[in-house]
Amino acid sequence: MGARDMIGARLLALALLALVLGPLAAVAWRGAGLTLGSADWAAVQFTLTQAVLSALVSTVLAIPVARALARRRFPGRSALVTLMGAPFLLPAVVAVLGLLAVFGRGGVVNDTLAALGLPTLSIFGLHGVVLAHVFLNLPLATRMILQGWQAIPAERIRLAHSLGFGPAETFRHLEWPMLREVLPGVALVILTVCLTSFAVVLTLGGGPAATTVELAIYQAVRFDFDLARAAGLAGVQVLISGLAAGVAWVVLQPTAFGAGLDRQTALAAPKDWRRWADGLVLAMATLFLLAPLVAVALRGLPGLADLPPQVLPAAARSVGVALVCAVLSTLAALLVALAVARKAHPLVEAAATLPLATSGLVLGTGLFLLVQPFVPPMTLALPVTVLVNTALTLPFLYRILLPEARAMVTGYGRLADSLGLRGWARLRWLVLPRLARPLGFGAGIAAALSMGDLGVIALFAGDRQATLPLVVSQLAGAYRVEAAAAASLVLVALSFALFWACDAGGRRAAA
Repeated sequence: MGARDMIGARLLALALLALVLGPLAAVAWRGAGLTLGSADWAAVQFTLTQAVLSALVSTVLAIPVARALARRRFPGRSALVTLMGAPFLLPAVVAVLGLLAVFGRGGVVNDTLAALGLPTLSIFGLHGVVLAHVFLNLPLATRMILQGWQAIPAERIRLAHSLGFGPAETFRHLEWPMLREVLPGVALVILTVCLTSFAVVLTLGGGPAATTVELAIYQAVRFDFDLARAAGLAGVQVLISGLAAGVAWVVLQPTAFGAGLDRQTALAAPKDWRRWADGLVLAMATLFLLAPLVAVALRGLPGLADLPPQVLPAAARSVGVALVCAVLSTLAALLVALAVARKAHPLVEAAATLPLATSGLVLGTGLFLLVQPFVPPMTLALPVTVLVNTALTLPFLYRILLPEARAMVTGYGRLADSLGLRGWARLRWLVLPRLARPLGFGAGIAAALSMGDLGVIALFAGDRQATLPLVVSQLAGAYRVEAAAAASLVLVALSFALFWACDAGGRRAAA
């Protein structure tokens, strides 16, 4: 990377700072001096309560699941581990529809309870929001904790075997030290995600007792058109999310077991009652993750032949937004990662991580305030959605690319400089071949996340700008359950198809 590329990275950083700080400044200016009412503070309290409960429940339940995966080998284990990554790419609105199909008023659980003469359950309110967040974040927590188990050096495990450690001693000397370092970071990451949840609370929350700050912002803009109150709430949301993201950034550190020889050795797998306990834990986790998806599929398949007319145009808009976001965020993340790997100015890295301190709805509110005096915000719905999704996915892609970029610069940077590789030649012969795999994976994540986003578009869009997640939400709100499930199947298929195409393309290019 030459001086021209460094200048490009700094210009990109300034553009990112303007994109994030500009809307935040508009929010701060419009909400300055506003006194929040009791309903607003109730929303703040509910936001913190549901996020803390969701993080605690997801983290605690993930421990036995990750432990069972760490010490058991069985047919289908790799498929189960892959399944643990699926909900991260699953659109939240689809997850909610699946949970409604299982736990809702006409769901499998309540039908069974009614048949047995037992009182039925209501999924709406705090417990429903927590249930949905656990469904979405339990796999993420499991994968993060599983990485902690896999990071225990094989030499430590073999030493424990040679010393005759039983399950209790292994837990005390190997597993507990790892968990003590990993769990706070896992809980804080999930807490940060749940603080900015919108689609889940839009469907399962609502009402004075179950409204988050993000939902209150949406209601203030779309229903009351009280922009001052929306700005004040957005400022509170920034403070909450920024504090949580900052603490998570500091706390989330790797375990301190020391270096090993990169050998893979599984923990001892007890064959007593613990074997059956591990099997039961894995079976229950699999059922919990698969049942809502299967329920959506069963409800949606009959409706695929008669999709509502607004589904296909909305799907085309969603694919277009997702592809543009994937291209822009991947190019931006590549430029920033290469600059940071070459010791760029700290401003560049700060700009790439700043979006973690905000949310799509907050940025959307700020942009709404900026454009509303000049043009109807509805006319800019799709461009604003592209910009916000690009900014919000950039930190994830940047973190995916940075380790590989640093390794490439360390291993091949001087050789490329000595050969005079610059510009397009360096990109073609060094950067793209070495970074093809993480580039494809990151682009797939950006496309899938943008495809399922229901944040900014809910603020700006009318019927002619609606994307597929918004159409699914509208159909579900109109109690057209079968149509919503059918549209959800289209959304899931397109999201995973985009992810697979980008990821597979990156793997092929790296081969």
